Amino acid sequence: MTLFTWIVLAAGLLATLAAAAFTLPRQVTVTRSATVDAAPETLFALISSNAGYQRFNPYASSDPDLKIELFGPDQGVGSGFRFDGKEGKGSQTVTALVPDRSVTMQIDLGAMGQPTQQFDLTPEGSGTRVTWSMQADMGVNPVARVFGLFMDRMIGKTFETGLTNLNAATAG
Repeated sequence: MTLFTWIVLAAGLLATLAAAAFTLPRQVTVTRSATVDAAPETLFALISSNAGYQRFNPYASSDPDLKIELFGPDQGVGSGFRFDGKEGKGSQTVTALVPDRSVTMQIDLGAMGQPTQQFDLTPEGSGTRVTWSMQADMGVNPVARVFGLFMDRMIGKTFETGLTNLNAATAG
């Protein structure tokens, strides 16, 4: 084969791979749940507070050098924090609340995206079922869409750690 043939074959292969990447989902959701031995109102107060979140922040337990700077009100819409650590740099802000039922947060990772995460609180027995989910738009970038295939495996373990930390933070 000639060099020209190899170049045409390589270009065709790259075009096929790029086209295939566009068939991958643009929206990615990661969800984990656990029953926590605390009342919904206790969990709501902790999760919706910029300082309270730090009591179970899974990144703080995996990165002792994580820098956190709290901002906004102590609790509720507008409360949040900036972070800078080995996993990245950005901010997280509470954007919506349903008292004792859910907390929604916007995460700003700069060029890495702006996923939304939500905590849903459902009474269950003597505790609360906490469902932690994150939704991310992977956009039109084919590399980002391929990356989206691995989000559940990467972020899911972090959520599991956070839920374990949340249970420990509310243990009485």
